[in-house]
Amino acid sequence: MGSGGVGKTTTAAMVALAGARRGKKALVLTIDPAKRLANSLGLPKLDHEEREVPSDVLGQAGPVAPGGRLFAMMLDQKRAFDEVVSRYAKDPAAVTRIFENSIYREISGSLTGSHEYAAMAKLYQIHVEGDYDLIVVDTPPTAHALDFLDAPDKITGAINSPAVEWFVKPLKATGSFSLKMVGVGGSFVLKRIAKFVGSQFLEQMAQFFVEFGDVLDGFRERAREVTKLLRSDALGFLLIAAPEPAAVDEALFFHERLVQQSMPFLGFVVNRVHPEGPEEPTPGEVTRALEHRPELADLAPYDLARAAEPLVAATHELEILADADAIQIRRLKQAAPDRPLVVVPIQDEDVHDVRALGVLGGYVWP
Repeated sequence: MGSGGVGKTTTAAMVALAGARRGKKALVLTIDPAKRLANSLGLPKLDHEEREVPSDVLGQAGPVAPGGRLFAMMLDQKRAFDEVVSRYAKDPAAVTRIFENSIYREISGSLTGSHEYAAMAKLYQIHVEGDYDLIVVDTPPTAHALDFLDAPDKITGAINSPAVEWFVKPLKATGSFSLKMVGVGGSFVLKRIAKFVGSQFLEQMAQFFVEFGDVLDGFRERAREVTKLLRSDALGFLLIAAPEPAAVDEALFFHERLVQQSMPFLGFVVNRVHPEGPEEPTPGEVTRALEHRPELADLAPYDLARAAEPLVAATHELEILADADAIQIRRLKQAAPDRPLVVVPIQDEDVHDVRALGVLGGYVWP
């Protein structure tokens, strides 16, 4: 987990790839729909189905231990939500009615916490099925990743509230929705609302809350199971950051939340770090080095000295960036001195294939 643009998707892919190369059956599940992940793994697309990275593509990263396989998928929020409903609804007819209800179609896609709840439910399902040795989840940016911890309460609180119970009481009592049975005050309010949305919409809403209330116990059960998994030794959070103050601030904030809620924390990965180089050369040293370049043999000493000036300046700027990165890395080390902190140096090229992911995986999983 981490803020946007710090390399979460790349890190998730390279950790899963590294696991596969070590003989594990690994899955990388992306919550944030980044199409570049499919391209990096040599897959035509990613969707809700688990897709295996071809063995010849996997081998481009280096030797693969026996049994090593890599799969990838992208969460379809609606389908993941539907799977939970199908599991806990009382009968197939109720499932059909819920799926066809326009209120459900809206709520399963936009209710606060529904995306995160769906992701947690899918993670739990895959874990329980036991088909994989390693599951790596690429979460949304930290601001939304925090919702992973609060999603169960948000979902159940939104649907199982006194206001909703008051609204559906007539339908539960008689089997049909009637404004008269709501009460004088409530009937007046709902009639005014009905002028804008229609009485059929109100009846459909009441029907949804009644039937979905039957499923809600299942949602709570799944939430308890997921919360238990999040605190178990089978799972751990890896926080991703760039060596920038804002990104490190977010990583430290999330680390504090994990500690407060007794969530297992594995360590930090800091991407795109400027490495500390040798001692900054003098202009004379750079000029003498240029004298040995065959393509510069025809240049006069004065021209060589001028050519050395921007190189010296660039070296100085890189040294400043490396020092700034080191300050941010120390902040992370101080926050969790007993946990690993992995530094991934900045690369000359963008990571766009399995070979490059394999190189980066060597830093995270030596």
